[in-house]
Amino acid sequence: MNFGIAFFPSKEIQDVANSFRKRYDPRYALIPPHITLKDSFEIPEDAMDEVIAELRKIASETKPFPIQITKVSSFEPVTNTIYFKINPVPEMTELEEKLHAGKFENTRKHPFIPHVTLAQELTHNEFTDILGRFNMENHQYEDVVDRFQLLYQLENGSWTVHETFVFNKE
Repeated sequence: MNFGIAFFPSKEIQDVANSFRKRYDPRYALIPPHITLKDSFEIPEDAMDEVIAELRKIASETKPFPIQITKVSSFEPVTNTIYFKINPVPEMTELEEKLHAGKFENTRKHPFIPHVTLAQELTHNEFTDILGRFNMENHQYEDVVDRFQLLYQLENGSWTVHETFVFNKE
């Protein structure tokens, strides 16, 4: 079974992202808007309790942190994916690093670029048109992250929450 680790932004940010994703993201129905901390990986059944304990420990060592979205960006020329760019903060980067070290295998396929996908799998013309329109709009949002989720993938390709890990709020 495939697992992943992510956090979900506020309902406001999700609503704005979904207003675009409905039209421009063929994976819209598979997962709500999110910020991926650890891409798809496997957990052997006999290791699940140990993984959960480690995720609880990491969450207890993490303080809530702010996120700020100030623009729309893209992964061009690698892919025609358009996203809300999240300005990285040290706490988020440290959390992502902990999820790829120690008891966790480093499953990184790409550098960590925190983002919320808005559009993907676009033709070149669609991509150019949509990115141009997004760049004429003002997209500035702020939120505070105080938890992350361990997700698992269902047979139909959709993702659902297995468990939520709340940060230490001291």
